[in-house]
Amino acid sequence: MVREGSSIDKALAVLEAIADHHRVTDIAAATGVSKSTVHRILQSLVEWGFVRADGSGGYEPGPRILTLAGRVMTRFDPARQAGAALRSLHERTGYTTHFAIRNGDEAVYVEKLEGRRPYQMPSRVGMSLRLHSTAIGKAILAELPDAEVREIAGHTGLVRLTPNTIIDVEALVAHLAEVRAVGYAIDDEENVPGLRCVAAPVFDHTGRVLGGISISALVMDMDRDDLEGFAAEVVTAAREVSVALGASSPLVRG
Repeated sequence: MVREGSSIDKALAVLEAIADHHRVTDIAAATGVSKSTVHRILQSLVEWGFVRADGSGGYEPGPRILTLAGRVMTRFDPARQAGAALRSLHERTGYTTHFAIRNGDEAVYVEKLEGRRPYQMPSRVGMSLRLHSTAIGKAILAELPDAEVREIAGHTGLVRLTPNTIIDVEALVAHLAEVRAVGYAIDDEENVPGLRCVAAPVFDHTGRVLGGISISALVMDMDRDDLEGFAAEVVTAAREVSVALGASSPLVRG
């Protein structure tokens, strides 16, 4: 619903509603704008090319929206969009903070904020990471269908990297069900001996999992209670990143 008397808000609300509704009556109901005002706004949007008549009495997004979206996406930098939420998480926890995006059967770090500790994590921007053994990777896998998880495992193999690495695909699928239920994943020395991480998934504007964010530290600085305690912080930050990347609130898992 829009603020009373704001013509700009009304026009933007109608434009946004076009993504889900085609009839004037439905758009009016969704936005709280009167049908006569909706009709007038639609006529202006048609003239600008942002909306077009669908030939059956309804309306749909016009070519100018696609052109504008294409121009914007060529300049869209997920790491930059996520920057504020990542910096806030980093400041609140003091741990090394990562943002990685899925790339096929792996993920790639696109941002890293080093923790306030007298050591550095071995990760770096541009470095790829396995999905089955990392917190970010498991947060991503937990949002995929089990069949796709099995397919990825078949492609990559579940390589044992430490004594704690999950190397059985059915054990991994069962573990991911637990991750999905709580909304975050933990890497308890499963990828690198001596390192712990907690991560949560990040979603794009379509509601699909895009990647994940995490905080990491040496085991001497992050025990299991710390992992669980900071999980809510990571989940909140991941939700903020998702919204910054275009995910609407219903698409972002709580």
